[in-house]
Amino acid sequence: MSCYDDREQPEHPATVSSFALDIFEVTVGRFRAFVAAYDGTAPPPGAGAHPLIAGSGWDSTWDNKLPADRAGLIAGVKCESTSQTWTDEAGANEAYPMNCVNWYEAFAFCIWDGGRLPTEAEWEYAAAGGSENRVYPWGDDVTEPLPADYEGTDNSPFVTVGSYPAGNGRWGHADLAGSMWEWMLDWYASDWHTTIQSGCVDCANLTASSHRAGRGNRWDSDASSVRAAFRGYGAPASRYEGVGLRCARTP
Repeated sequence: MSCYDDREQPEHPATVSSFALDIFEVTVGRFRAFVAAYDGTAPPPGAGAHPLIAGSGWDSTWDNKLPADRAGLIAGVKCESTSQTWTDEAGANEAYPMNCVNWYEAFAFCIWDGGRLPTEAEWEYAAAGGSENRVYPWGDDVTEPLPADYEGTDNSPFVTVGSYPAGNGRWGHADLAGSMWEWMLDWYASDWHTTIQSGCVDCANLTASSHRAGRGNRWDSDASSVRAAFRGYGAPASRYEGVGLRCARTP
């Protein structure tokens, strides 16, 4: 199975300090609690920073990127009438992965929840099984159908998180392949790997560009696109039916 020259090469070593990554993607039910508490107040400057990466916390110039109030947040997460997982009232969707959340809201949610957004390096460490460098979170078996929510199985955003335990990663993380793209801390640059090909320690791309990185791909992706190394991107202020989030934490 080939990789993408303009996104994934050259392969390079990366070292990450101890961290924790949530087992599951953020669900509608978890996000509902954030919505209930939301009053439009932005996080304090520097909140949600990676403890070892300077300048990685909340920037006050982002304050106006957040909805002004709860009503605005609710209106925003209704980005797609047939594929949005949010419902105004709690119901059957509570265990589905939340989507239509933009990068700023994802960052603010993780701060509110006591965590932060993961770096690309941290996320891939979990998805590839660290030193095992797996093709997929579950290993190197590429036989389809894959144990994931992608075009070869459910092909739907309306799937309870953790529904494919055979596809869990080395440390038990669910849905790292398919389901939803997950927002990363990093800005996206297709050639960023060329600048760190000799290796990096606790690194993240903080050089501003037009897009933020995403990992994991979405529920309607093909098999080659849900590999652990596959990279994607999105405009941070935009909302997508195939993008959700998962938080990292400092142990």
